Amino acid sequence: MPIARIAPWAAVLAAACLCACTQPPDDSPDRLVEERLVGTWLREYEEDATRVRRVLVLAPDGSFRELASVSAAAGPATQHSHAGEWRFDGTNLKRRYTHMDGRQPAAPVVPFATFELKFQSRDEFLGIDNVHRRQVRYRRVTDGTLP
Repeated sequence: MPIARIAPWAAVLAAACLCACTQPPDDSPDRLVEERLVGTWLREYEEDATRVRRVLVLAPDGSFRELASVSAAAGPATQHSHAGEWRFDGTNLKRRYTHMDGRQPAAPVVPFATFELKFQSRDEFLGIDNVHRRQVRYRRVTDGTLP
């Protein structure tokens, strides 16, 4: 058989082998929750006459941005901006802060936050902080929401 007739078939066979070697999509339950977490989330609460609004933006590349507005009963609101990396380990949403108000975290600040997740609905989750024994509630909001 002439090489000119074999070459096209060899190219098709090579392409088929390359396609077969690609990874299948990751549709594991953990990956589905991780995809569900991507987006913008709002947490609002009051503590000791101080009102706090936190906007948490979880990006698909594993980075996050957190903007906060803290308003005391007397005085102007203070703004905070944090950033870092996030991941979901199958049970917990884990965040590692790399910047807090434009600076790298330093002692005594612990630059980690870990919450066991329980979804209340598609657009709301409860985070359980087992270390500090508290619960936080986040609800999905539109991209661009400010604290």
